Amino acid sequence: MSAMPGPDLFEEDDSGTVFRDVIMLALAGFVAVVILMLPHLNPPGAKQSEDTEPPGNVIVEIRWPDEIDADVDLWVEAPGDVPVGYSNKGGLVFNLLRDDLGKRADATGMNYEVSYSRGIPPGEYAVNVHLYRNVAKTYPIPVTVVTSVKRNAQESAKQLLASKVELTREGQEITVYRFELDEYGRLQPGSVHSLQKPLRAWRKKS
Repeated sequence: MSAMPGPDLFEEDDSGTVFRDVIMLALAGFVAVVILMLPHLNPPGAKQSEDTEPPGNVIVEIRWPDEIDADVDLWVEAPGDVPVGYSNKGGLVFNLLRDDLGKRADATGMNYEVSYSRGIPPGEYAVNVHLYRNVAKTYPIPVTVVTSVKRNAQESAKQLLASKVELTREGQEITVYRFELDEYGRLQPGSVHSLQKPLRAWRKKS
């Protein structure tokens, strides 16, 4: 005849079950709180907007084929400012944000340069491209040039001009286009042309 468990044993089992239940409920509550807080700790929409929104007001970008090992330089000039390019990366208005050397010291594999402005001073802007070095010895090198304008912080950047030119020799500098903007960042009708204007040879006066 088996012995019946005493009342103390039943009390120990009940207290152990209650303790485990309380622990599990507390753990489940903690997990639920963490899951609810995750979207607020790092909002994906805000980060994506910061990553994709270009800086500056006037944005000038150039691209050439990624497979061509060549150093193509972007040169820009804003009204009343000095030319900005690889040897003078900043002026009062423009800054060269990315100076691409082709495949040399390039972890991205993308041939791309960009300059951007602080503000939109009215007057004439000039955009040049220059073939500094062509390791690949491939010709011609097609270069796509895009200029966009972001008039204020609330407005997204809008493409203003786009063009494609071909570089056929080292040292060649081409004026892609010159254009005028008014005080509101609007393109002046009839102002776009490509009359050559050397920018690379500019030197700061001593």
